[in-house]
Amino acid sequence: MDFSRKGTIKKQQQIKSTSRKVASKAGVSLFRMLLVGIVFLAIVGSFAGFGILKGLADSAPDIDQINVEPNGFTTNIYDKDGNLIQSLAGAESNRVYVKIDEIPEVVRNAFISIEDERFYSHDGVDVKGIFRAFFSGLSNGNFDEGASTITQQLIKNQVFDGGAEDNFTDRFIRKIQEQYLAIQLEDKLDKDLILEYYLNNINLGAGSYGVQTASRRYFNKDVGQLNLSEAAVIASIAQSPTYMNPINHKENNAKRRAEVLNSMLRLGHCTEEEYNKAMEDDVYSRIQSVNEEKADESYYSYFVDELIEQALEDLQTEKGYTYTQASKALYSGGLSIYTTLDSDVQKVLDNVYSNPDYFPKVGSTSYWELNYALSIETSKGETIHYHNNDLKEFAGSTSKNFSYFTNKEDALNLIKEFKEAKLKEDDVILGENTSLILQPQSSMVIIDQSTGQVAGLIGGRGTKTGNRTLNRATNTKRQPGSVFKILSTYLPALDSAGMTLTSVIDDAPFQYPGTSKYVSNWNKNVYEGLTTLRRAIYRSMNVVTVKTLNQVTPQVGFDYLQKLGFTTLVDSRTDSNGRPYSDINLSTALGGITDGVTNLELTAAMASIANSGIYTEPTFYTKILDHDGKVLLEKKPITRQVMKESTSFLLTNAMEDVVKIGTGTAVRFPKIQMPIAGKTGTTSDDNDLWFSGYTPYYTATIWSGFDNNRSQVDKSYHKRIWRDVMEQIHIQKELKNVPFTIPDSIVTAKICTKSGKLAVEGLCDHYIGGSTVKTEYFAKGTVPTEKCDMHVKASICKDSGKIATEFCPPSSTKEQVYLVKEETHATHDTPNILPTETCDVHTAGNSIIPPYPPVTPDPNLPSNPGEDEGEDETEEDNTESEFPDIFNYNY
Repeated sequence: MDFSRKGTIKKQQQIKSTSRKVASKAGVSLFRMLLVGIVFLAIVGSFAGFGILKGLADSAPDIDQINVEPNGFTTNIYDKDGNLIQSLAGAESNRVYVKIDEIPEVVRNAFISIEDERFYSHDGVDVKGIFRAFFSGLSNGNFDEGASTITQQLIKNQVFDGGAEDNFTDRFIRKIQEQYLAIQLEDKLDKDLILEYYLNNINLGAGSYGVQTASRRYFNKDVGQLNLSEAAVIASIAQSPTYMNPINHKENNAKRRAEVLNSMLRLGHCTEEEYNKAMEDDVYSRIQSVNEEKADESYYSYFVDELIEQALEDLQTEKGYTYTQASKALYSGGLSIYTTLDSDVQKVLDNVYSNPDYFPKVGSTSYWELNYALSIETSKGETIHYHNNDLKEFAGSTSKNFSYFTNKEDALNLIKEFKEAKLKEDDVILGENTSLILQPQSSMVIIDQSTGQVAGLIGGRGTKTGNRTLNRATNTKRQPGSVFKILSTYLPALDSAGMTLTSVIDDAPFQYPGTSKYVSNWNKNVYEGLTTLRRAIYRSMNVVTVKTLNQVTPQVGFDYLQKLGFTTLVDSRTDSNGRPYSDINLSTALGGITDGVTNLELTAAMASIANSGIYTEPTFYTKILDHDGKVLLEKKPITRQVMKESTSFLLTNAMEDVVKIGTGTAVRFPKIQMPIAGKTGTTSDDNDLWFSGYTPYYTATIWSGFDNNRSQVDKSYHKRIWRDVMEQIHIQKELKNVPFTIPDSIVTAKICTKSGKLAVEGLCDHYIGGSTVKTEYFAKGTVPTEKCDMHVKASICKDSGKIATEFCPPSSTKEQVYLVKEETHATHDTPNILPTETCDVHTAGNSIIPPYPPVTPDPNLPSNPGEDEGEDETEEDNTESEFPDIFNYNY
């Protein structure tokens, strides 16, 4: 640099030169233009950015059109006493709504501390949180950190379906709209309501939505009972319902829980002492314990299964819902269903049915019925289906009972060997189904006959393997056997056919009209002769029953069955060959019907007899409330008088004899006194075992048998179950021993049981077969007016056994009362019928011969007439010691 005077002057001249001035001005102008350009671009960019943001905001849903209230709620089911027994929840509907004042502060503060600590101070968007998240992203390169407020999270879940976008652009757009709506929402709703919606909406793992459901799921308590430690566990799940689940990922949850507690301590939401106590709490042991308990509640009970079916049907028929709408309401509508279930009754049922000692065994184990199917695709693309018959062939079995195993492991090992033999290299299993079901099976229904309400129900024994599976109490149709005699025959006979309990039918060989087929008594070809309807009921006599229905007519019997609520009967149908068939026939008298009946309908029908002749349609619930507590459905019982009150009493009284001296003595209570009326039933080959009966309080029906039909050796175990279930219920409820009510329409009279007419003193009571005089109940107006004409007193020669003549010495004669009857086949009456011949001993000196041979079965009759499938051929084999009156013919 030249600092001389000459150099300085030269420098000044350069600065002042025209070219230099021009260059300088140009530089300044360029700078100014650049600065203006930058400002212009900034302004344009700002407007563009603002326009973009405004466009995104404007494209967001209208705040007045969105709904952030939680939707999809758990339906709760209660027993008759208001106790919660079951919850129904569809996908994302396992939610029980609770108001903010029901959620304790410790729970609210736990969520606020970890999810949005400035919740009560921001206006929907946490600016500090946004900057914190931005700078944190700059420092670590991770821009996934939250900054979403509770308000934003609520909008994300309710408006944007949880915010599961696939790319950054979509996430950015959603985030802008989410923040925009959050600010608007906070102008519309107060903070507490937003928090209430959030805490009821959030997914908290294990299928639980909302804090109340999560509290029940993890701690088996209401949210209002949670302590600090438990509240922190649940708040920790919000970050990730899967990976923060305290059951499957307790380590992750524990780490997050510590962060929650630290935040609560820092923000003053808990004290140091409370913090330390919570940190030391072994909370996860409690969670695992509750989880093990919940594992036993995987499937609905058989009662709830049927309740669901009835509720779905009623929502469609009474409210006009489609099936889809009804299902959504039931599983996601947050309904409250108040059922008829008596938990005390159900507990007794469950305890008895879970005891294997009540059921028959082979050796020391039960039967297991195997059903197996396997579908494979071969390496050549061929599809092959295998079933039980293929498994049977593989095992080399010729047994018709191949599907029954006494050892469950044997069945599973056989399947394993079968698969190894059938599967080749590169074969693919398309499907496989293995079912091992405990056998014999059983069902039982208990109804309060005064209301028609189902108090308890069992649809099968053994472990339940699914929801709404086979329910043997309501879905399975089985032949009812002799139980049906009461309903199909004796009810209409007494109610409208002019017959009484003393009406007499001859128990003798009888062919179905128009056929060569004989009706078979369960005691084979031994016949009792003249028999009253009362005796026919408690002795379960087939021939008398069929003859009675023949008088009543099958059509009348069928009409009564329909009035009793049976929906499975066949009025008229045509088989594959075009031949018509129907249940309007005489075999219906014995329970031989086309499709069978359900236990539930049979119990309801029998309950109508117990309820003074009033049939009440069985119900499973009393009312259903919607999510707001308003009555959606109310179950008003459907009732109708199906028989006279006098008829119901006469049947009840006759069925008391079934239990006292008939085929049902095994159901008598051993510990308490209680009147019981009922009827036994056994079908062909002993496939089905029934007892349907009642006390003054409950009507109960039990069915037992193999699902796919198999003869049973023990034919009394079902009676022991009925007896113990019913007795335990009556003891537990301290029900008083009261007799069945005798209505004013009932009177009594002394009758003869061989004629059914008024007894004649000196004749009926001196009958050589034993006195036939009995005091019997009658409906007013049905008492016989005629006197017995079946007994006659005659002088008999002791030596010949024939009617004495004037030639018989007085010392050889005696007066006896005989039966006047025409006999075509030997019966119990035969030895006591008035002889038709006069004495020939004292006139011709003939040797004395016995008047009649002993009563034996007629060899000309078939030993096994072969009743229709389902008829009652083999009722219980009674002995003389148990029923002495059967053998001396006294009543």
